Amino acid sequence: MKRAPAENEPGAAAPSLGARIHALAAELYPICRSLAGPGVRATLDIIGREIELKRVETPSGAPAHDWTTPREWRVREAWIRDPSGRVVLDFRDSNLHVVNYSAPVRGRISLASLRPHIFTLPEQPDLIPYRTSYYEERWGFCMRHADLERLPARGAYEICIDAEHVVGAMSHGEHLIRGRTDREFVLTTHICHPSLANDNCSGIAVLTELAKTLANRDLHWSYRFIFAPATIGALAWLARNAAIVDRIDHGLVVSCLGDGGGPNYKRSRRGDAPIDRAMAHVLAGAGPAAAVRDFAPEGYDERQFCSPGYDLPFGLFQRSVHATFPEYHTSADNPDFIRPEHLAASHDMILEAIEIIEADHRPVSLSPMGEPQLGRRGLYGAIGGGAQPVDIDAIRWVLNFADDRHSLLDIAARSGLRFHALAAAADRLRGAGLLAEKARKPSRFRGRRRARSRKGGARSGPSR
Repeated sequence: MKRAPAENEPGAAAPSLGARIHALAAELYPICRSLAGPGVRATLDIIGREIELKRVETPSGAPAHDWTTPREWRVREAWIRDPSGRVVLDFRDSNLHVVNYSAPVRGRISLASLRPHIFTLPEQPDLIPYRTSYYEERWGFCMRHADLERLPARGAYEICIDAEHVVGAMSHGEHLIRGRTDREFVLTTHICHPSLANDNCSGIAVLTELAKTLANRDLHWSYRFIFAPATIGALAWLARNAAIVDRIDHGLVVSCLGDGGGPNYKRSRRGDAPIDRAMAHVLAGAGPAAAVRDFAPEGYDERQFCSPGYDLPFGLFQRSVHATFPEYHTSADNPDFIRPEHLAASHDMILEAIEIIEADHRPVSLSPMGEPQLGRRGLYGAIGGGAQPVDIDAIRWVLNFADDRHSLLDIAARSGLRFHALAAAADRLRGAGLLAEKARKPSRFRGRRRARSRKGGARSGPSR
């Protein structure tokens, strides 16, 4: 029997979308990331190998609204030796073993004194938790509760966290795809977690692949992809990019895109922004477990983009909601937990929302006095639209609401039909001379943001 070629051999089939995304997430997984330091830069190096990436360095100590850009964290080794000299915890085995941003420590200590500095999950005794101490200087370890329970109580333990906090810079990356206008659709994910495949690597890998998908398309909006540390990265970006902020019409924060839950979407603070309506439409066709939630001021960087001084139209897209699945922020969130098929589906749902926003418009009927005769135009009966056939229901719904007051997405919400069927129907009606496409209007929110800025509202100007 002839052997099939491996993926990297001549004649091998190209890896599937899901396989490509999973491979990138798996490559990113081992890196010890944090808010600032070599782990973030190594992550941006890998992203920059896949797509063109602008690197931005914000100096340590620079203001970011009410926050201050942190120093870099560099960790070289960390371990615990029991009284017999046996290594019972080693950073080289898992970068979750050290509290992220931990202060350095070295010495001998009793188990009773060490225990307050060890974090475990008693309810999940075989997993290592992920813990941080970003803005308070303290040291700590994370380990399996089962391993902690086996440690001998007598004797001195030798401990080491060889780490330092140094003045440097916080890094983030941006990729821009220019459309026909300078109005922007911004997509962003965090890059500050260490070895967590779903709650970090999945979002990075999906957005990187999505940028490649959009690269050669004719797009109305310009698309900005931001890869930045959580919270402080978004705040620093907002503080230094006032001119870009005023051009944002749509925004999406993503995380936890590789598991089999949901999917879930959290609306922007506005609740009725185009991205909210587009994502709600996408999830309506994503199965019975899909859910759309109202905005709440918890979660990821949508909190910063939706803060009252900005009030930007940013939603949050996830598979399972953060902190609701047992693998969340534990060593079980590994490359085996995320699946290629779920990563590919997440990519495709975001792409569908983009396609809806790109194609949405308010059609205007050129024959509004009664229903025009469809049969003599080849639009009634066995209607064929190639790979995406147009049905008579979609034709009639578009015609009846083509009044310059309803967009295709409005019609989809009212009719229960899928957006792409209505868009295909609109194309057929334009081809038959029955429909015109109204020119796009500026964002209805744009004036409100500028007015608030002129009145000296909460939003700060750029910090340079």
